[in-house]
Order: sequence, then C-alpha cells, then structure tokens
Amino acid sequence: MKTLLPKEIISCSNFIKGSWIPGELGWQEVISPYTGKKIGEYSIPSSKQIDFSIESAASAQKTWALQSIKERSKILYHFRSILLRDQDEIAQIKSAESGKTFDEAKAGLMKGIEVLEYALSIQNLDLGGKVEVSRGVTCEFRREPLGVVANITPFNFPAMVPMWTIPISLVLGNAYIWKPSDKTPLTAFKIANALNEAGLPSGLLTVLHGGGSTVEAIIDHPFVKAIGFVGSTKVAEIVYRRGTNLGKRVLALGGAKNHIVLLPDANPDLSGVGISDSFTGCAGQRCMAASVLLAVGQVDLHINKIVERASSLQLGSTMGAIITKEQVQFLKEAIGRAEKAGAQILLDGRKAQIPVGFESGNWIGPTILDLVTPESEASTHELFGPILSIVRCQDITQAMLIENKNEYGNACSVFTSSGALAERVVKQASTGMVGVNVGVPVPREPFSFGGINSSKFGSGDITGPHSLDFWSQIKKVTVKWEVQTDSNWMS
Repeated sequence: MKTLLPKEIISCSNFIKGSWIPGELGWQEVISPYTGKKIGEYSIPSSKQIDFSIESAASAQKTWALQSIKERSKILYHFRSILLRDQDEIAQIKSAESGKTFDEAKAGLMKGIEVLEYALSIQNLDLGGKVEVSRGVTCEFRREPLGVVANITPFNFPAMVPMWTIPISLVLGNAYIWKPSDKTPLTAFKIANALNEAGLPSGLLTVLHGGGSTVEAIIDHPFVKAIGFVGSTKVAEIVYRRGTNLGKRVLALGGAKNHIVLLPDANPDLSGVGISDSFTGCAGQRCMAASVLLAVGQVDLHINKIVERASSLQLGSTMGAIITKEQVQFLKEAIGRAEKAGAQILLDGRKAQIPVGFESGNWIGPTILDLVTPESEASTHELFGPILSIVRCQDITQAMLIENKNEYGNACSVFTSSGALAERVVKQASTGMVGVNVGVPVPREPFSFGGINSSKFGSGDITGPHSLDFWSQIKKVTVKWEVQTDSNWMS
C-alpha cells in the first residue's frame, strides 16, 4: 500500500496575514479513513480573528491589484514549481486524510496544476479590447479584480477543487479566503506553505478552519465580494441563498446522480473498464462518478466485464477508503434497502477483504446492483460511494427519459460504436458535461468544469474562460481627445 501515514501529528492553525495563528476556539482532530486514528489537528478561529483576517486581506489586495498580471503570474509560476517538487509529499498527506489511493491523490493535484497552468496563460489570452468606434472616439474594456473572494471546498478533492479557483482569482488580482473541509485541512496546510514560499505577499491568501459558523462568518463579511462552493446540493443551495441575499456573487456546485447509457454495440473491453473505473474511482466519492447504468438491450457481456474489473480491485491498494465510519454504515444500509426493494446484487462490497493491519479503517468494496427500478432510492439518490445501480431499458428512448427525470445535471456518458447514437445522447442529456466512451467526462483545461440543474447554483463555470467574469469585473472606457469638424451620433 503506497499510502503512508504522517510520522507525527500535524498541527494546522489558521493562515492569517502570512502567519500560522492558532484559533481561539480550540482544536479538533483529523482522523485518517485508513486507520480510524488521529493524524492531525486543526484550530478554529473566533469571529474576531475571522474579521481581522478578512480586513487584512482587503488591505493587501489594494497593493496586489496595482501590479500587472505578468508580475502576479511570476509568483504563481514559482508556486507551480514548488507543487511539482513536493507532489509526492502532498499526495501522501492527501491520501492519508481523504482516503484516496496515492495515485488518485497525485492525479488530483496534477489536475489542479493544469488549472494553474491555464491561469498562467491568462496574461497572453485575455488581452482586453480597444476599438475606434467613431472618428476620434475609442472604446475599450479592462478586466479588474473584485477585491476579496472566498472559496469553500470539500473533503474529496482537497487539492484539485481549491486549485480550480486559487490561481485564477489570484492572477486576476484578488485576495483569496479559503475554508477547507474540516475533514481534510492538512492538504491546505501544504498548499498555503507552497504559496508562501513562492513569495505571495502576506494577506493575499487566508486559510480559515472550522464548520458552519466559519462559513457563515466568511459569507456575511461585507468585504467578501464573491463566494465559490463545492459540496452537496443541500449545502450548495444554502450557501447560494445566503450569499445572494446579501447581494454577492455566488457559484455553488452541488451533488450529482450521473448516468451512463450502455448500448449493445459498445466495445465490451472499453466499456467494462471505463464504467467500472468510473463508479469505483475515489471509492465513488466524487460528483463525477457513474452511479446509474442505463443498460439498453442485450448487454450482459458488457456487464460481466464491469463485474470482472470491479472484482479485481483491492481495498487499500487499487481502491481507497470511505471518509467516515458513519458513511460506511449508511452505504451498507442503502445496499440492504435496495436488496429488499428487489435489486439483485451482482457484487457485494460489504463482503470485501479489508487490508491487513487496517481493520479499524472505513471500508466498503465495489457493489453492483442489477434490476434496480428507476424510481428507487438506489436509482435517484446520491449515495456517494462505490455503488453502481443497473436499470434495464428496452431502448435508448426509455434510457434518455430516465436520465432527463434526474434532478441533478453534472454528467452523462454513453458507450457505443455508433456516432449517430452517441450524438443523440450528447444532444438529449440534461447535463453540463457529456462523455462518449468516457466514464468520467471531466473536461481538460481550458474547457470549463460545471453542471446544470440542481448540480449548480449560479451562473458560469468555475474553471476555464467562463470563470474569468465571475472572479473579476469589466470596466468600459470611452475616450475622445480631439474636436471634430463634423459629428455623428457617437462623436
């Protein structure tokens, strides 16, 4: 097992004005999903400390905004070098606190670095515009920072999700307030130290720990102009409404119940690996995991390939742990409820082999449920674990009707050899991201990440060119210097 637990307890304070400052409301433990034991601790800031940190951020941002985007990018480029240098160490800590395998933790960091590389390209891609709109009159637009922005990030991608927004918002000239998950604060400790080493001026990055009270204090502070959030749909809607009621920009990404349409003409080897890896990757704890397989027609050969691939995974080695014991219990009970409702268990993760020496960890193996009804809990609720529910469909029309009834809208994929059928799914899917023969259709940069429906509250996407307008504002400038001998309505 590549995951190595920290040799010593890591104490993580709050990063305020360039220094690690213990919170005044005490300490909480960080428990590893692999062992069920303490690997770190974090301290919770008081409301007074939160106010001071945001006020310091606002002060630092005024100077940062005066620098050119090229000067800001130099620091972020150095940040990239440090992350690449320390990638294995960061991945080990991510794995230990989130339950990911080492390879998954490293891949998440690299995806975050990909967004950082896009942010570094903004100086060359987002050049503004200036046009002579009439004789002697020019119009131009200038992109300017908002000021202080905040992001609230989840446990399942403790490096990738914050790296969606840290580089872009900083390059655009903002100060950044980060509230990481209380289950994975140690990765934030490493990333903040990397930015500090890169030379980011003090106050521009603030890390504040805690739970709901910390989140509310950040959202409510008058200096915070925009809030990003990634997590469950329930909390995403709460964050969105709280922020927008205060007149702030909010982009809150929620949960998902992603569908894969499996057609008989699909390549069994391609679909077997792709679908299995989609619902088992990150132990199913990701908003892009396939959780419902819409099996059209005679596809038993393909399903056998999925079962074969999923059965070969080993807990602790090729599949990670579940974040909490409570979630493991919830998943086991959900499997039991599905079986009572008539589902046939093709693969039972409750019986999976637990790694030797890690018996106190949080474990459940890949589970495949067949003959699931479209209206059941297993088919409609986000379970957030390595469970695949198979719904048998007569044809692609029935499959798309089921997909379109889904309240969420993150992702849909289709496995087929037919370009025409693939295009039909692409057009009809009620999702923000669609894949063809791809189990996890996460776009590569600069193509933006983002769902629709109940998977997103707010406008735009959180990465790529569609994110720039969220983290900045556009100033329009019209200039005239000379007196004209003639005139028109514009001059």
